[in-house]
Amino acid sequence: MHRRPVGPGAAPMKTLGLIGGISAESTTVYYQNLTRLVRARLGGLHSCELVLWSVDFAPLAELQAREDWDATGAILAEAARRLEQAGARAILICANTMHLNAPQVEAAVSVPLIHIADATAAALKTLGVSRPLLLATRFTMEKAFYRDRLAALGVSVLTPSERDRARLHAIIYDELCQGVVLADSRVAVMDMIERGRAAGADSIVFGCTEIGLLLDVDAMPLPTVDTAIAHAEAAVDFAFGGS
Repeated sequence: MHRRPVGPGAAPMKTLGLIGGISAESTTVYYQNLTRLVRARLGGLHSCELVLWSVDFAPLAELQAREDWDATGAILAEAARRLEQAGARAILICANTMHLNAPQVEAAVSVPLIHIADATAAALKTLGVSRPLLLATRFTMEKAFYRDRLAALGVSVLTPSERDRARLHAIIYDELCQGVVLADSRVAVMDMIERGRAAGADSIVFGCTEIGLLLDVDAMPLPTVDTAIAHAEAAVDFAFGGS
């Protein structure tokens, strides 16, 4: 395994700033994967240099349900400012849905935002696919902010039926975000995937950072991108070389 040289001549690792807690379950996934990826580069006892601002998700979820995106944007923008003040050299929003507020976050800080949709599009390109089934919250599947950004990067997404979107949204909020993983829900989502494949999907995007708690990327019937992992990989690339 190639390891980055460590010593007086080595460039320092940049500190990442994570807006987490949305949900706490997937924020744990971010921390684990960032640590794993840094250790893969440096070996030994190395881990990722980061600062984390973990929001209380319950009031944020209530604002989401009311579609008060100005209020959610203000919360995330303040978190981003605090992370920059703490030394973060780039910001990550550890959720797909809350990238709806990416413009407010970007406007609040002088450091870059590492956008999860950009990381996802790059990962799909590496797999040689461009028409994925998007599995996510209803906000991410139905609003333009995410689909349009992927489309601008050459990715044309398919989404499940209205009924399946409602079921998947409930699985995410009522189960996965609360640390509950049910076999029946896994079967239901696999059925959604089969319907998506029949409709012409050439790949799958775990477009909610909790989906990987329910499904195994390696067990999927189509090439699959777990956005939490793709986002962490893009962040570590930045930490070791991004401007």
